[in-house]
Amino acid sequence: MTLAFLRLTVGKKALLTAGLLCLGTWVFTPQLTYAQPATQQLSPADEDRLNDLLEQGRDLVQAGKVADALAVYQQAVQLAPDNARIYSAIGFLQARQNNFEAAVEAYQQAINLDTNNADFYYALGFSKANLGDNEGAAEAYRRTTQLRRNDVEAYLGLGVVLSRLGDYDGAIAAYQQVLASNPNNGQLYESIGSAYLQEKRYREANDSLTKAAQLLPRSSTVQLNLGVVRLNLGDIAGGMQALQQAAALDPRNGLIHLQIGDVYKAQENFDQARIEYERAVAVQPNLREAHAELGQLYLDEGDFLRAIVAYRKMVELNPEDPEAHFQLGVALQGRDRNQEAIRSYERARDLFEQQNNSEGVKKAEDAIDELD
Repeated sequence: MTLAFLRLTVGKKALLTAGLLCLGTWVFTPQLTYAQPATQQLSPADEDRLNDLLEQGRDLVQAGKVADALAVYQQAVQLAPDNARIYSAIGFLQARQNNFEAAVEAYQQAINLDTNNADFYYALGFSKANLGDNEGAAEAYRRTTQLRRNDVEAYLGLGVVLSRLGDYDGAIAAYQQVLASNPNNGQLYESIGSAYLQEKRYREANDSLTKAAQLLPRSSTVQLNLGVVRLNLGDIAGGMQALQQAAALDPRNGLIHLQIGDVYKAQENFDQARIEYERAVAVQPNLREAHAELGQLYLDEGDFLRAIVAYRKMVELNPEDPEAHFQLGVALQGRDRNQEAIRSYERARDLFEQQNNSEGVKKAEDAIDELD
């Protein structure tokens, strides 16, 4: 029996489908802004006003009033448009509100005024990464590492965006750049292992993730990836042990139960597979892959009513998925609800046509003809 397990193979440090991870704490703080004096000549009144604004902004940030603090800094920058750190504070506060386009603009202004500030480039990379501008983010992170050679957070950020771009070798190189000086950083080993896993270099991935597990014993993502690696190396017992550990550490993660279900399914233990898929949708109701697996298992068991429920959920989650509509039709036909089945097959046919999928169109038309 050949087992292949690559449904979801990356942990949070290289996850390509859920946005940029939170790369630790910011390497700069709003406090860096407050003591920055004006670099242009101001009248005594304007200088007093600027200092009042900076102090007010500091107090608002400390009170958690981000929007109010932002408004104050925007007033301050009108008085001191050559003050790079005021722009950086604006960028920080915009990013805190997920206004990353505005954050990029503010940080670029800061960089124009202070071209060798590593903090500004790091923040620019973070903001661009959150906008999906991975190439721009990589450029900014690289500049950060040029200015600050051993910046772990910048190398982690660089590795993430390079992974998004499919440059896994580049990502691994970025992580390894700081590994020698940070030999006990489990995050780095996890990131390296995840990148190896993307390349299906399972032995290297196993070595890195095993080290990560030693350093991060409470990390469910490490255990999840380690389980996937070991399964792909043929170590079924070791893989299942790691997946079970991941589930124990993070019982609300449906993806873990989905992966465990895949193992049982590959072993043709369909009862246990169904249990795990049901656990997956119980804790993560919008997990389409688990609903798809459940729908097929229910069809195979002749449990058409449950199959209808599973495929209706899939259609709800993605109304443009022709296969979900087709399988819903199969389940409805199994309950002799033929008119509803025909409508599902017709919708599937139309969607297959939009995708130029001639095989899908024929499959749907054959199903319609069978019921007409």
